[in-house]
Amino acid sequence: MMRKLAKGLLGLLLAGVVAGAAAPADAQIRLNAAYGDGSLQGPGKSRGAVIWSHGRAVEYEDSTAPTPLYMQALRDAGWDVYRLDRMRVSDTLPNSSRALAEHAEHLKTRGYQRVVLTGQSFGAFISLLAAGRTDKIDAVVGTAPAAFGNFSEAYDSYRDNATQLWPILRNVRSARVMLYFFHGDDFDPGGRGEQARTILAGRGIDNVIVDQPASLTGHGAANSGLFVRRFGSCIIRFADAPPKAGDPPCDEAWGRSPSPGLLQASAGSAPTSTPQPGKSGSLGPFLGTWYGTYVNGREVMLRVQRGEADNASADYVLGPGVEPEQGLEHVRRKGRVVEEELVFDEKGRNVLRYYLRPDGKLAATWLDKSGKGRLDTVLRRVD
Repeated sequence: MMRKLAKGLLGLLLAGVVAGAAAPADAQIRLNAAYGDGSLQGPGKSRGAVIWSHGRAVEYEDSTAPTPLYMQALRDAGWDVYRLDRMRVSDTLPNSSRALAEHAEHLKTRGYQRVVLTGQSFGAFISLLAAGRTDKIDAVVGTAPAAFGNFSEAYDSYRDNATQLWPILRNVRSARVMLYFFHGDDFDPGGRGEQARTILAGRGIDNVIVDQPASLTGHGAANSGLFVRRFGSCIIRFADAPPKAGDPPCDEAWGRSPSPGLLQASAGSAPTSTPQPGKSGSLGPFLGTWYGTYVNGREVMLRVQRGEADNASADYVLGPGVEPEQGLEHVRRKGRVVEEELVFDEKGRNVLRYYLRPDGKLAATWLDKSGKGRLDTVLRRVD
């Protein structure tokens, strides 16, 4: 049933795109301030206007989806941030892309020096389509572009997330294009990065294509704090101007080594012992200082100190998050080795679990004490 629905939807969408079916202005498609009207500076003071477009869900109204964290970076950099909210009843590729293009033109008429479109999934598709309707759009940033379902629920049509992307890219008028494709995205047929780069470069369109960046997986990877840390500065730079020789790498170095603040916070900890191979169930292999990052955009450091397998002591340092209220945290934890795992599960506290991998790194799991949250990462030794 789902496949038949997907195929029927695909036919309607393609018919609208090919025929260019006209539709009147629709009250179900609205341009709103992403952070309230008080956040808007106006054309004379802002660096420009950016419109974020959400995805499209079958089961619920995706217009309720939160604005992704990286849009806050654009707001903080001086951009007026809008979002195109669309009810499902009117949310088709032709309707929504036409409305988006009209809003972009209106913002330029109002005096905004730059107008940039950003979008997730279906929102990325309509942003690219809008850039084929008008030359008033300066740049498009699309994350995990998709409009024709995923592998598990729309197998007959999900490859069109690639085949229907190519003519859309060939139709972009003048906007520079930045696209992100993520590993493990069930909506991605694969191989889209290189083809997108070839099409855009062949047309002389300035572009940045980020294909399967490390540690960012799944269709919603761009919604994470880690995405902001890694690519926020690059997106702001791209929104401002075309890429040029000498620009810093798009993938920021954040998370590759401990920040000074994290090192300073752990500097007062007692010295750790030299790691020992140890027998099964011993603390030896875990001794030392370990470092990594969580997908929420926070650094983590674990310093395991002298102790016995049934009475381990460690300092756990969590770096600041992307939200203002997420400050640096430093706590002392008591734990024990249970078979091959180092476990910290003191009563009333979040649970920490660590397992030594064959490559010498630690598989790390954080579990909320209420059981409602989980974060997994990999830590490497930084002694």
